[in-house]
Amino acid sequence: MDHIRNFCIIAHIDHGKSTLADRLLLKTGTLDERDFQDQVLDDMELERERGITIKSHAIQMEHEYKGKHHILNLIDTPGHVDFSYEVSRSIAACEGALLIVDATQGIQAQTISVLYQAIDHNLEIIPVLNKMDMDSAMPDEVKDQIEDLIGCDRGEIIEASGKTGQGVEEILEAIIERIPAPEGDPEAPLQALIFDSVFNSYRGIFAYFRIMNGSIRKGEMVKFVATGKEYDADEVGVLKLGPEPRDILSAGDVGYIISGIKTSKEVKVGDTITHVDRPCDEIISGFENVKPMVFAGIYPVDADDYENLRNSIEKLQLNDASLTFIPESSAALGFGFRCGFLGLLHMEIVQERLDREFNMDVITTVPNVSFNVISTKGELVEVHNPSGLPVSTAIDHIEEPYIIAQVISQAEYVGSVMNLCLDKRGTLKNQVYLTSNRVELTFDMPLAEIVFDFYDRLKSISKGYASFDYHPHGYRKADLVKLDILLNGEMVDALSTLIHRDNAYDFGRRICVKLKELIPRQQYEVAIQAAIGAKVIARETVKALRKDVTAKCYGGDITRKRKLLEKQKKGKKRMRQVGNIEIPQSAFLAVLKLD
Repeated sequence: MDHIRNFCIIAHIDHGKSTLADRLLLKTGTLDERDFQDQVLDDMELERERGITIKSHAIQMEHEYKGKHHILNLIDTPGHVDFSYEVSRSIAACEGALLIVDATQGIQAQTISVLYQAIDHNLEIIPVLNKMDMDSAMPDEVKDQIEDLIGCDRGEIIEASGKTGQGVEEILEAIIERIPAPEGDPEAPLQALIFDSVFNSYRGIFAYFRIMNGSIRKGEMVKFVATGKEYDADEVGVLKLGPEPRDILSAGDVGYIISGIKTSKEVKVGDTITHVDRPCDEIISGFENVKPMVFAGIYPVDADDYENLRNSIEKLQLNDASLTFIPESSAALGFGFRCGFLGLLHMEIVQERLDREFNMDVITTVPNVSFNVISTKGELVEVHNPSGLPVSTAIDHIEEPYIIAQVISQAEYVGSVMNLCLDKRGTLKNQVYLTSNRVELTFDMPLAEIVFDFYDRLKSISKGYASFDYHPHGYRKADLVKLDILLNGEMVDALSTLIHRDNAYDFGRRICVKLKELIPRQQYEVAIQAAIGAKVIARETVKALRKDVTAKCYGGDITRKRKLLEKQKKGKKRMRQVGNIEIPQSAFLAVLKLD
């Protein structure tokens, strides 16, 4: 155990975590030049395409140092705020963390929040200054920020570059010297923490775990504590570039277990594995359940695909434990699922993965957050969906979730960032100058306001420099109304939203204008209306496609033309009564991107 080191890499998005991880793999010979490709740990097509890490990836490296052989277990983590749950799991399985800061950008909001998590878990932090080869690097300034943040000595900060390989040797040295070896008793009853799992269609579910105490051998009977199910360990092993079987793994090791589990409900992330004949006394704590922030309905385009969609979401949930879902039905879209996500990017990625990995065509409804509705009888109802709102006469008041948002930006963009946050009903709590040119702004704002386009707008007004992080901060009373969209008097429940009264008129008008562009013209006139209760607040009309019925009249009295037009009008009216309107998928998506 003295020669094992478990560590993760934490940093803001785009600070070069994956590139540095590549360098560590090359340096330790885990990967040879022939197999090398950039971002080698990002094995999902989607990750490579977008250049972001979505999943945390565990891999084992071996390194000789001072004549001794060491095993280093690295967990590379995502940097985007929407995947912060992945990071919290990696932190629970490690003793140390590499804190990587971009020398050209300095400390960002996400770095700070993740760092506090790591410190809470008593991890040893090794600060690394990355991208030192760039001309715009500001090492002295950024080192000052790191010193202020974690109170380390200036000499402890390692200068490195993932691109050129500078500083990689020092990083490996620091990992072995500074990060403590795992503690645990190999003789005690088995106690292992599941921190991830993947589905394999041939061999069932691979559960990834970190052993805290005890040891596990191939062929032993094990028990998953949370579900109470017992399995035979068909194969155990360590994670190199691919899984490598081993006969025994003991305390401190990170590895995987295959036991032929086929149903995804039986493996829970954060669960404890123990032996059947000699169980451990207590389960591993410090693992909180994820709280989704954004809710949206996901429906199959073809109603017959409902069961396939359920299976696909369950398999996806194995690999992405922060996704939650419950079945629901909608008048317009049939049967589907109400899914909870950590943010808009998370929602987009889940939708993409359903399409690519499981070939599912889905329709996603307008995202919203969960509200607490207090009825006139004083009962509390949690509402995730506008259609689940009780009748207005039974509602005393509605409470909406609030967040504390931290934005770190360059000083020149402070004005526009403040305007954006104040437009979104935020209140400024605090303003701190981290350096002469970098400001940390803290806002108190409703979560519902950041669900739509906040992140995109923040990036565009700050030319990509501002970074954003948030955490929930309770519920407060709000003046919210339900905004319905009607097509020819028929309500489309998938487009309903709960919105603040002050923004309802503007939002309703924008949706109507957008739908007018997207709904194809019919043989009859289509009225698009936005309404609060029975009061219509905006209206647009899609004009009918009309045949020129008066073309054959080339003379005579006006009454001949009038008669033909009246006849056409009656036909259109009859058609409108029986006709129904197909709303294209693009209309649901466009509502999300109204700007």
